[in-house]
Amino acid sequence: MEITDPDGLRRATYERIDGDEAAEERGHARRMVESDEAEALAYLVHPFEMVEEVPGVELAQASWSSEHIDYDPGAAEWSGVFAELDEDDWDDEGDQDG
Repeated sequence: MEITDPDGLRRATYERIDGDEAAEERGHARRMVESDEAEALAYLVHPFEMVEEVPGVELAQASWSSEHIDYDPGAAEWSGVFAELDEDDWDDEGDQDG
């Protein structure tokens, strides 16, 4: 995943924090979001909600981490990532089959 608008992400997260967090928790939550984009995302995307309706799946634990990279789609480390996959590896919606 690539965060293309970190300021927009933070603004959306601050709105969520201001609406959801108790007043005494807001300052800490805002500091966490300011220091780490993964924290900002964690306030907006809830892993349990993402899988709660998936049959046969129960999420026991979720964690977040992030790392800043310089993404260049033409760079050697990125080229060939999908080269070994053929059309049989993808389902009708364009997702990789498990």
